[in-house]
Amino acid sequence: MVVRQPIPFSAFVGGFLRLIRVQNLLIVVLTQFLARIALVGPREQWLQILVDPTIWLLSFSTVCIAAAGYIINDYFDIKIDLVNKPDRVVIGRYLKRRVALVAHQSLNVIGCLIGLYLSRWVFVVDVVSVSLLWFYSANLKRQPVTGNIVISLLTALSLIVLAVYYRQNADMLLIYALFSFGISLVREIIKDMQDIRGDARFGCRTLPIVWGLRRTKYLLYVLIASFITTLFLIADSLNNWRLEVIFLILLVPLTWLTYRLVYADKRSDFGYLSTLCKLIMLMGVLSMIWA
Repeated sequence: MVVRQPIPFSAFVGGFLRLIRVQNLLIVVLTQFLARIALVGPREQWLQILVDPTIWLLSFSTVCIAAAGYIINDYFDIKIDLVNKPDRVVIGRYLKRRVALVAHQSLNVIGCLIGLYLSRWVFVVDVVSVSLLWFYSANLKRQPVTGNIVISLLTALSLIVLAVYYRQNADMLLIYALFSFGISLVREIIKDMQDIRGDARFGCRTLPIVWGLRRTKYLLYVLIASFITTLFLIADSLNNWRLEVIFLILLVPLTWLTYRLVYADKRSDFGYLSTLCKLIMLMGVLSMIWA
């Protein structure tokens, strides 16, 4: 009889942090705090904002729900991930499936209760997020386009929830939410192109599988062009020259992304493009300081 060795606590903690994508959660926190200071304001009171318990609670609520979403996504995708990224599988290796489900449910409850404490409308946004994350992980992720749109909307909700709660300068918050949605949508489709082998093996019907890589690229060209045009039109309608300059600067990495996309045909190429999308997202977040 083979006796399973207990997993060292340090390995368990490291696996759990990798499971909840702690680096992505830190970006969510950075995004919300920068948006609270730079977009909602007033900026000159940044020190008071940093010690305001409200933004900490709002951000913690968002982080709990996002972490729960990562857990349930990996829970449903164990077999696919063993093909696409076997070295990054956590559930079943460092964390039992039952423990993962309990952690998912606990984080969702904590996140929603904090949202209810803050505002009934924040609670509504939280419940919508939890529901969309479950349906996305269980089914929508394997469908063409729908799953990509849902996860991109969830990315934008981290800023929309600030607009719902604070109400000041909601137009700026919604512009950056639109930026997050657009970049996230492009990245999600690129990730589907990267994971096409494992997804096809387990019956997923993502866009690259249904349409093929070439036609999916054409769609991405249209999305990127539409995304850029929309951002400039909104900035112009608000007579905000700083936003226009920011979008002009972001046009440089977006042009490079499109150029590299034309010649991408290997898994490593699409992995590079996915990372580039994250970098563009981070540049957009940091631009809030000057917006």
